Amino acid sequence: MRDASRLMVVGRTSDDDAAFSDLPRYLRPGDLLVLNETRVIPARLIGQRWPTGGRAELLLLAPANAERYRSDALRWVALARPARRLREGARIAFGNGAEAVVRSERVGGIREVEFTLAEAFETFLERTGKLPLPPYVRGDSAQAQRGYQTVFARVPGSVAAPTASLHFTPELLDRIRAAGVEITRIALDVGLGTFRPMTAARIDDHAMHAESYVISPAASAAIEAARSQGRRVVAAGTTVVRALEGNIREHGKVVAGEGRTDVFITPGFRFRAIDVMITNFHLPKSTLLVLVSAFAGRERVLRAYAAAVGRRYRFYSFGDAMLLTRDAGAR
Repeated sequence: MRDASRLMVVGRTSDDDAAFSDLPRYLRPGDLLVLNETRVIPARLIGQRWPTGGRAELLLLAPANAERYRSDALRWVALARPARRLREGARIAFGNGAEAVVRSERVGGIREVEFTLAEAFETFLERTGKLPLPPYVRGDSAQAQRGYQTVFARVPGSVAAPTASLHFTPELLDRIRAAGVEITRIALDVGLGTFRPMTAARIDDHAMHAESYVISPAASAAIEAARSQGRRVVAAGTTVVRALEGNIREHGKVVAGEGRTDVFITPGFRFRAIDVMITNFHLPKSTLLVLVSAFAGRERVLRAYAAAVGRRYRFYSFGDAMLLTRDAGAR
């Protein structure tokens, strides 16, 4: 899947077709490529409602009492289905003595649940859970599960993959380094809010869910060095864009540490951290498409999408990618 990916290089007036493996040709020596090394956790849990035996499903979103993923957390915020049957006090059994109790209800089918386990939480997740594949992925095969994880995934915490990075292979990363491109990594826990469609009539009325991130001292130093030296910062995916632009918006420069960002990047946003973006082709009415339009310019993005349809590019999580430079008006 990764080897067959295509790359549209979106220029100011025209677009070039390439293979994603050709990416080093379009990067410059001295560029800094920033990757999101988050790891998708097996957050989709299927159990049975007790005592009726009806099916119940939880999608774990985040620990209830922590900013980021914790392997020992037993109280979680989760999307519950069927929510109307999972009211406060409802119990869900998962086998081997594992059970979850709904402790409180939130809007939109969100519940706070508490687990009782006879084993470590991470062991329970690996035994019981599955990676929450997008709904348009047909089937839930072992191959699809393996494919929904980047080759550099390391820091657990996401419920969705940073999909632009699914195209990378170890060999391609080696070629990028050999081309004189520096690589650094951050982690942003991709949450449900990133992929939920906008339902408000006006973009400005959409409420963006916050996502947690961590930037290491080495990463912040590399990014600030590139910025001060006039070298391009290349974001692998919209998650990197949100983490870095949210961080610099709060601190005035990219600083190390943990944080949360609910920045909603819309046309008119002033980009300060990112010069180039690699991203997939996104769903209509998504915050991701709004972000890309803010970065590269609405007309250029519309032209690229029309070309992608005509050239039969694949869209969404397992689709093809495009390489965009920042629009002059977004500086």
